[in-house]
Amino acid sequence: QGRMAEPEHIFGSVQRHFQSGNALAGKKALVTAGPTYELIDPVRFIGNFSSGQMGYAVAEALAQEGAEVTLVSGPTHLSCRHKGITRIDVVSAQDMYDACIKANQSADILVLAAAVADYTPKVKAEQKIKKHEEGITLELSKTKDILATLGQSRREGQFIVGFALETENEMANAQAKLHNKNIDAIVLNSLNNPKAGFNKPTNQVCVIDRSGEMIQGEAKSKNEVAKDIVQFIISKTNK
Repeated sequence: QGRMAEPEHIFGSVQRHFQSGNALAGKKALVTAGPTYELIDPVRFIGNFSSGQMGYAVAEALAQEGAEVTLVSGPTHLSCRHKGITRIDVVSAQDMYDACIKANQSADILVLAAAVADYTPKVKAEQKIKKHEEGITLELSKTKDILATLGQSRREGQFIVGFALETENEMANAQAKLHNKNIDAIVLNSLNNPKAGFNKPTNQVCVIDRSGEMIQGEAKSKNEVAKDIVQFIISKTNK
């Protein structure tokens, strides 16, 4: 705010504007966004700090390129602007898993940007848990791995992108996730980067594909990062 953007950024925006609109016409995309909440009792949950901004930006960018987008969203205050986006609201990891399995049946492009809980309470109290002087112990069980499930059951021609938010051994962890989940590309961002992470207007990512190609992006708004990711998808799927 208060100063002109760099000329190369202005040029890139103008270029994308005149190139956009139909590169993904006829394609169906599935995008996940936001956190999941795993209920402990009617008033408490296990969750995370994801705002959903990155996933919503990707959904908008895909729709702007002509894709028919299904956005499976965890709890967030965000809203969709593009008429080409159908939003499905979910709460828990199981809810998101069920919605994704259904939407995957017709999806050509999958971008899983949601921060899905890895664990959920084994027992969810029906009434509010009262405070105990000795404290309480929560027993957790693993949630279903949405990305791995979709990667293992992928259909020919599908293009699947996952996200990896890391705090250590970033590149090694992202590459392991890329291959273990059987997906086409992984978007790596680090909580150690002050311009990336939850509840920030900017992000800085590195996109890695199965061939080993890496595209290191600059720090920019999440909307601009989303457009870069979508252009990467177009370059890989429109050959």
